[in-house]
Amino acid sequence: MGTLSLGLAGSLKLNRCKVCSSQTDPKKGNLARNARIIRYLKQEEGTVSGKDRFVDCASLVQTLSRKRMPHLAHQLLLEMKSEGLLPDNSTLSALMLCYADNGLFPQAQAIWEELLNSSFVLSVEVVSDLMDAYGRMGLFNEIFRILDQLSCRNDNLLREAYSQAISCFGKQGQLELMEDALKEMVSRGFLVYSDTGNAYVKYYSTFGSLTEMETAYGHLKRSRHLIDKEGIRAMSFAYLKERNFYRLGEFLRGVGLGRKDVGNLLWNLLLLSYAANFKMKSLQREFLRMLETGFQPDLTTFNIRAGAFSRMSLFWDLHLSLEHMKHENVVPDLVTFGCVVDAYLDKRLAKNLDFAISKMNLDDSPLVATDPFVFEVLGKGDFHSSTEAFLEFKRWRKWTYRELIAVYIKKQFRRNQIFWNY
Repeated sequence: MGTLSLGLAGSLKLNRCKVCSSQTDPKKGNLARNARIIRYLKQEEGTVSGKDRFVDCASLVQTLSRKRMPHLAHQLLLEMKSEGLLPDNSTLSALMLCYADNGLFPQAQAIWEELLNSSFVLSVEVVSDLMDAYGRMGLFNEIFRILDQLSCRNDNLLREAYSQAISCFGKQGQLELMEDALKEMVSRGFLVYSDTGNAYVKYYSTFGSLTEMETAYGHLKRSRHLIDKEGIRAMSFAYLKERNFYRLGEFLRGVGLGRKDVGNLLWNLLLLSYAANFKMKSLQREFLRMLETGFQPDLTTFNIRAGAFSRMSLFWDLHLSLEHMKHENVVPDLVTFGCVVDAYLDKRLAKNLDFAISKMNLDDSPLVATDPFVFEVLGKGDFHSSTEAFLEFKRWRKWTYRELIAVYIKKQFRRNQIFWNY
């Protein structure tokens, strides 16, 4: 069986290509455009061997799907067949997903049945994408039906398909269906691997109660799988959202603060729990323990502390933290500058700001390299949020921290003048 490869990124493009001599309009000229595409395929026919002439138009169909043009993809398929050109299995898979992603589920189902009953070797990626399409539309029974069909046809793919189904239900917040899929998976004799167990914990962290989340985590621990980075983040966010700092600390210590495979994540989250509650003595104590354990503070570590010092107007501690950053060769980012600027301007100490920032990299281009979970808990300071909005508006030129601080101080001075005049 020969295959004519027709990659959209290569020889054939949707908007302007050697098949279509002018810019295409999705609302006009569909028949003419398809005719030109078919003529191109017919011209290339000599490269195809065998009685059946199979062609690969998967990339073209995928682009039509992204452009929300499933009917044009269907029309192209019909015209190909009328000219004696047959889509190969990769093109049929792309067309099935095109239909499903655009809500044409009966058509997608028809192609699924065709692929299922053919000699085509299904990939877990195709099955996963089809499940996700059904999940987004709330057609959860169809996901179980896919699992049943695969159990009769492709046992080798079934364990991975169950894992994908569990994630699909979890992403949609369907925790009971996720439980059902997991139990069914185990009843068929499949082991729950680390990726599935961690996904299970992550979705309970996002959509369940703290008690349900902790129960799910208990299952993961009993399976002797380690919770991964995403699972740690998800559970920690759940505790932080409920402001349950004590249970967060117990969880982090239970995971093991000495784990090196997740970097500083565990320590940073522990420090953040104290910073969020403004427990400054505990924050300092745990920071020292972090250093004693052999962990090196990173930018996120320093900015968690700087955020707490800034809000509590602890200028001396803020200065010491900046000196420590310099000693560790940790480069400040926009968050660090924001903590310093906000602390001084909140106390109307703009004249003293130069002393605080004189040893920082004022001529660097601004960037944010702090882990975003810090903003989820501590929020963004006024300098940080105002500067981000300003840079978005003034993106046509490069700015330095020195220039941004000058603009911000000028803006604050004008605002205060208006306030006092009023």
